[in-house]
Parts: sequence; C-alpha cells; structure tokens
Amino acid sequence: MTDTPHHLSGELTETGHRLIQRVYYEDTDFSGVVYHARYLHFLERGRTDYLRLLGVEQGSLVLEEDREGLVFVVHRMEIDFKAPARMDDILTILTSTEKAGGAKMILKQEIRRGEQLLIAARVIIAVINAQGRPRRLPEALATRFLARAQELTGVV
Repeated sequence: MTDTPHHLSGELTETGHRLIQRVYYEDTDFSGVVYHARYLHFLERGRTDYLRLLGVEQGSLVLEEDREGLVFVVHRMEIDFKAPARMDDILTILTSTEKAGGAKMILKQEIRRGEQLLIAARVIIAVINAQGRPRRLPEALATRFLARAQELTGVV
C-alpha cells in the first residue's frame, strides 16, 4: 500500500465510507452549478478511497503475477439527481456495500451537502481478470466489503 495519509482518503464508518470534497470552479458550468458529468468524478473518488481504506489497492490487484489479475469496472450505474451542488459547497460522498460475491459488487452511493441529499446512485461493479473476462471476487475481498454491510443490516 502507498504512504498516502489516510485522512486524504476519508474515513470508514460503521456503514461504509465517508469522503469530504469541496466543489471547485472546474467542477461547475457557466452558472456556477456542478456540471452533471462531474458527479461521476466525486462518486469515483468515493469508491476508490473506500477500497483504499479497506486495504484494496486496485493497481496492485491487476499486476499480481501469481494470479490471473483482478480488475473492478463499472458495469451499470443508476443516478438520481435530487438537487444541484454549487461552487464552494462542501460535499459528503457516502459509499456502502449492498452486495459482494460472484463476479460483481453492488455499491450504494450518496452525495450530500450537509443533511440535504443531492445525488443517490447505485453502482454495479463487474469483477474481471487482466484479460477482461469475468472472474469471481475472491472470498477474502468479499468478506471485507460485506463486513460493513452486515454491520448496517445486522445480517451475518
């Protein structure tokens, strides 16, 4: 794992992950409102830092020589735009695991400004090998993702 200070990656919570981000000028359109496609960047940062804090470094997974490699790719994303974010807003990106097993994971994500829900997303992640073929999520990784989901739901 890299020597990046963990505070830059947000924090794990009992339900998943929380990342705080500021909206910059580059994130907005001419009116000062966040451009719709920029929300994908915020959501990606949330997912990546969630993995990082769970001890999953994506770059090393694909390069492992003793295995077939492991890559996570977005297969499907459903996004509900509830309200706009604006320049200088402080956003909270929340990520939690709904399912992890087989050849996919399902993550739920939200972007909030304070208590106000701005974006709700459901992201289906395909698990593939280095050659782009589906592969099973290793049990040890599924357990890491599901531990947070089990704490939330009480299901073991």
